Amino acid sequence: MHEAAAELVRMKVDVIFASSSAEVEPARRATSTIPIVFATHADPVGVGHVSSLARPGGNVTGLAAMDPDITPKRMEILKETLPRATRFGVLWTTTSPSYRPFLQAAEETRGKLGVQLLTVSVSSVADYDGAFARTAQGRVDAVLVHSSALTVRDNPQRLAEFALKHRLPTIFLFRENVIAGGLMSYGPDLIDLWRRGAVYIDKILKGAKPAELPVEQASKFQLVINLKTARALGLTIPPSIVARADEIIE
Repeated sequence: MHEAAAELVRMKVDVIFASSSAEVEPARRATSTIPIVFATHADPVGVGHVSSLARPGGNVTGLAAMDPDITPKRMEILKETLPRATRFGVLWTTTSPSYRPFLQAAEETRGKLGVQLLTVSVSSVADYDGAFARTAQGRVDAVLVHSSALTVRDNPQRLAEFALKHRLPTIFLFRENVIAGGLMSYGPDLIDLWRRGAVYIDKILKGAKPAELPVEQASKFQLVINLKTARALGLTIPPSIVARADEIIE
């Protein structure tokens, strides 16, 4: 990824689109002058890619998914789905700079829900099976999955398959993971964020400065449930959760 960012800088492109924190980091290291636009950054302030949402202050701006802010809500939904749960697995990605604020948010929420956490890291698709095996051995009741370029875009079907293999209910940030076979997700509309990211690129190409374009947060959120996966897990989703769902996958 660092080589790709360096190549774009050598090509003297007008703007770099780096969707998440994992792509922003190498792009930011490669250039401090070419505008960089993100669309699904989990926590641009917490990671240090912008000075503030209102005043980014550099050559980086875009749309924030704000995963750490949504993490408590995802954990609450998981607890309501499995009220007897006492131990959650937390699957996080080493290659994503946003993992630190994500883990901090999970740690701050666990006490309120009365659950323990078992954190397990992954850095590639090859790590999925072993990670879920470790959480299963740790007797967790469900797994909270960190949203990253790896877990969302790099073979999410395999992620869902291993969760099902080890009979572990999962909750994700994006709908795309549930379509791939995950149990449920709560978070922003990914397509909406990408479309709004295109608007930022258009503004910059017309002369706007990234430092003067405030970072906007996600505004459309959705709860998605895969009932086919629930049945495969032998799990009954509480009616209160089903009633709140924006989309049900049968």
